[in-house]
Amino acid sequence: MPNTKASFSAKDFGDDFLWGVAIAAAQNEGAHDTYGKGPSIWDVYSKKARKIKSGHTPYESCDFYHRYKNDLLLTKALGFSVFRFSISWPRILPDGVGRINKEGIHFYHRVIDECLKLGLVPFVTLYHWDLPAALEKEGGWSAHLMLKWFSRFVTICAEEFGHKVKNWIVLNEPFGFTSLGYMLGKHAPGKIGMRNFLPAIHHAALAQAEGGRILRKLVPQAYIGTTFSCSEVVPFSNNEEDIKAAQRVDILLNRLFIEPTLGYGYPRDDFKFLDKLEMYNKAWKHRERMRFDFDYIGVQNYFPIVVKHNPLIPVVMASDVKATKRNVPHTSMGWEINGDSFYRILKKFSAYRGVKEIIVTENGAAFKDQLVDGEVDDQKRIDYFHGYLAALLRAKNEGMNIKGYFAWTLTDNFEWAEGYHARFGLIHVDFKTQLRTIKNSGYWFRDLLTSR
Repeated sequence: MPNTKASFSAKDFGDDFLWGVAIAAAQNEGAHDTYGKGPSIWDVYSKKARKIKSGHTPYESCDFYHRYKNDLLLTKALGFSVFRFSISWPRILPDGVGRINKEGIHFYHRVIDECLKLGLVPFVTLYHWDLPAALEKEGGWSAHLMLKWFSRFVTICAEEFGHKVKNWIVLNEPFGFTSLGYMLGKHAPGKIGMRNFLPAIHHAALAQAEGGRILRKLVPQAYIGTTFSCSEVVPFSNNEEDIKAAQRVDILLNRLFIEPTLGYGYPRDDFKFLDKLEMYNKAWKHRERMRFDFDYIGVQNYFPIVVKHNPLIPVVMASDVKATKRNVPHTSMGWEINGDSFYRILKKFSAYRGVKEIIVTENGAAFKDQLVDGEVDDQKRIDYFHGYLAALLRAKNEGMNIKGYFAWTLTDNFEWAEGYHARFGLIHVDFKTQLRTIKNSGYWFRDLLTSR
């Protein structure tokens, strides 16, 4: 059982602080080609040879589709009050547009109703990376029709679920899915190059604002946010070239999407490459359309990045210096563990004029967990959460308006290109039998949260 007693209590965060877990449809649901669901870009991408580690696919994952009641009971038993999940676009619209799949609608009603029955607050993410494959054939996020397609999907969700769901997240990590999927080709749909990346950036920036406007119009008393992946970017040395390299990376990782949302436009003055983004998309015409007054911003942080100047890397001219090379604490994925850096990221985003509230909508760590005699002793994960939550409490006590914290993730799941190798869950999953076993980190959260 966990042997690290927290140096704080849940009460220290305030009675109205939101404690949650987060999952995503493509990573958890399974049932990929049944009950009327159409293929997603991840269903297609995972079929390609050598794209996912060990040839893993999301086809069954942890079978949340059939086991959601049990997983929600586990969420409640661990003391959490919020359940964040996403709606699969191809489960609602198998072809991306056109016919609505009623069984998909019914499924999410059942999940939402079960949340409400258990006293869990549903936080619904509209887009968590599972674009319908039919739309990718038409260009996906690079296509000029993307805003029209996305608006219809959001409208359907708002009209169907808005009387039950008041808490919404428009996009999950737009820089993540545009850079990895439309520039570097490491994630679905596997596209490479600026001609894909530049329009995908702009359409995502427009979509997150338009999605917010649709929700505001159709859902009374809606609490609307969107999420950004972010990392503190640290220069490897005091060399001027390393410092400038870190500034360029910071613009892409941390500023590219939040600043248009807040009405500043793209941060082009500090990175002339973004002039291409403006010219390619005529973005100056859309500055107001990219703006939306979100109720909160979702911050998703896992690790800092240390970078050095590298003239061989196009555009950004920077490369990261791995934590494993710097001899600092790190997870099994090589991500640096640094609670102080988490504090500084919270401070950075809190300082933006126009950010009203912050929720940490994802944070967690992957380790090589082993189930031994019915127990998973994941002390390293407990230490990780303890350090990061201590940093969050420090930020909150200094006056930063942080309203909640959602752990990534409830159960081990399909972790994108890592397949089933990267285990982030508070609950261990045997993917052969679907047996759930609460890890010691899960019990640690239970002790923290049920002591309120």
